[in-house]
Amino acid sequence: MRSAREQRYGKEDAGEASGREAAVTAEGLPEWLAPVARVAATIEPPQLSRFLPPESGGRQSAVLILFGHGPRGPELLLMERAGTLRSHAGQPSFPGGALDPEDGDPEGSGPVQAALREAEEETGLDPSGVQVFAVLPRLYIPVSGFVVTPVLGWWRRPSPVGAVDQAETARVFTVPVADLTDPAHRVTTRHPSGHIGPAFLVENALVWGFTAGVIDRILHYAGWEIPWDRDKAVPLDWRS
Repeated sequence: MRSAREQRYGKEDAGEASGREAAVTAEGLPEWLAPVARVAATIEPPQLSRFLPPESGGRQSAVLILFGHGPRGPELLLMERAGTLRSHAGQPSFPGGALDPEDGDPEGSGPVQAALREAEEETGLDPSGVQVFAVLPRLYIPVSGFVVTPVLGWWRRPSPVGAVDQAETARVFTVPVADLTDPAHRVTTRHPSGHIGPAFLVENALVWGFTAGVIDRILHYAGWEIPWDRDKAVPLDWRS
C-alpha cells in the first residue's frame, strides 16, 4: 500500500516534496490567533513544562498543534491512538512522531517537516493548506525518551481528515477552544506513578499527559484560561 505522501505526489515526487522547506510565518493570521503567536515568540521552556530535554540523547520528534476555525469558532485538531497499541493505547494526542532522515536537520527545518509529514500520514490532511506560524521550545517525555518540538499551525485551507491507519489511530477529531476553556470540562488527573497534571473532558475523551499540559500552558499564556476547579480530580488507570 502506498503512503499518503506517495498517493498525493506520486512515488517519484514524494522524496522531492518531503524535502521542500515549509516557511514559518505569522503574517496574515486571523486576529484571534495573535495572542498565541505572541506567546510563541517569547515563551521559555520552563514556562511550558518541568520536563526539559537532557543535554544529550533522546529521540527527536515533533507534533503539530493545528488551529482551525469550525462551526463553533476556533478549534484544535486531535487524534486518538488505537486501543490495541502497546503504549498510550486510546490516548488522545496531537498528530506527530519521530523525525525521519528525509525530514532534514533536527536543528533546522526537520521538526516542521516531520510534524507536517506525520500529520498527513496519520490524519490525511493536506499540508499545503497549513500555515506554520511558530515553533515552540523543545520539551521532553521521560517515559518514552522523546524530545518533542511543538509546531504551531493555522489551518488556512481545511481538508478532509480521518484515521488513515486504524491499527494506529482510532479517530481524528476537532475540539472547539470554547470547550477547552470551559471550566466544566477541566479536571486534574492523578496517575498511579504520582504524576499530577491538567486534563480536559471533551469530545467523549479524556485529554491528559503531554498533550493536555501543552494545551493548558497555551491557554494560560494566551490569556484564554478561565478559572477552574483544580481539586476536581480524575484517576488514571495504571496501564495508561
